[in-house]
Amino acid sequence: MRWSTQEIRADEASTLPGLARINTIVRSVTTPEFAGVTFHEILAKSALNKVPRGSGMPFGWTINPYRGCSHACVYCFARPTHTYLDLNAGTDFDSQVIVKLNVAEVLERELAKPTWQHHAVALGTNTDPYQRAEGRYALMPGIITALASSGTPLSILTKGTLLRRDLPLLADAAEQVPIDIAMSIAIYDDELQKSIEPGTPSADARLRTVTAARDAGFDCSVFLMPVLPWLTDTTEHLDAAMRRIAAAGATSVLYSALYLKPGVKPWFMHWLERTHPELVPRYREMYSAGSYAPKAYRQWLANRIRPLIRAHGLDEGREDPATGGIRSSALGMFRGPDGERRPLGHTSEDRRTPASRETVPKPVVRFEVPDGPTLF
Repeated sequence: MRWSTQEIRADEASTLPGLARINTIVRSVTTPEFAGVTFHEILAKSALNKVPRGSGMPFGWTINPYRGCSHACVYCFARPTHTYLDLNAGTDFDSQVIVKLNVAEVLERELAKPTWQHHAVALGTNTDPYQRAEGRYALMPGIITALASSGTPLSILTKGTLLRRDLPLLADAAEQVPIDIAMSIAIYDDELQKSIEPGTPSADARLRTVTAARDAGFDCSVFLMPVLPWLTDTTEHLDAAMRRIAAAGATSVLYSALYLKPGVKPWFMHWLERTHPELVPRYREMYSAGSYAPKAYRQWLANRIRPLIRAHGLDEGREDPATGGIRSSALGMFRGPDGERRPLGHTSEDRRTPASRETVPKPVVRFEVPDGPTLF
């Protein structure tokens, strides 16, 4: 790609006003290979993000080599993060991507500090580290190497099949630190997927990446998130999804109903009005009280999906409550004097498996129509 010939100066009228507040911007670039997308290359001042969430662990850590995402998922909860630069959470999030050119070098310095305690670090819990731009910028190899060489465990959640490029590197890194991999595959209807996730690889391509990760020796979870009411919550859709996930060799499945936080809801509803106007009143009522689907719907969904997970020989995965990514196998571990990792003070809740924690069956929420909730 002849990127240098596509440069836009940061002070040109065609650039975005919020970028003036970044005093480390290197250049803004457009290229025919990424039609409609502008990359704003910056020099990052930090790489590690501390994410306090009141979880069982004191905090979580994440790294975001990119801001904005060309996957353009309509429901993406990270959209509001773009507004800090006067960029909107809609088309700007999809088409104005911030690239932290020096993220690996900054990370190396942060990991070398005596105060760093080698807690697990999550990638992909905000914007996707393996979105298409990674094929050009190749930031992840440096990040993986820095984390592994410092003795820092990592987890990766992605929709990007470019993960396959780094599987040999990850396999080598896994000899030094725990590494957890998860693939996000929410939609198993090709037409719907192209509409609501227009920049993502197909479900088939992502399932093949799950298989490649398993062949490389990794466990690989699938995030079936979000489940869309009246669109992807039928028994037929969920059963077909589980069948394909199991066939790909995935080890576990994590699921959740659609979450519409402020800043995302208008964008999602705009898409719904264009593509499924008949569902607009139902969604408005369902999400009238807040960002989450009502508790009754979530219970109903659990009662539908959990038997399917078990029927296909899959485990129900665990989410890291701090970062929102896959729960790292290194959480609750510490390095002893000999350098080995050992369990650190897990609570009885942490020690129990997901199945054993459910000692009291959840109430069955019945709806008038078997394949669609009608109470909302």
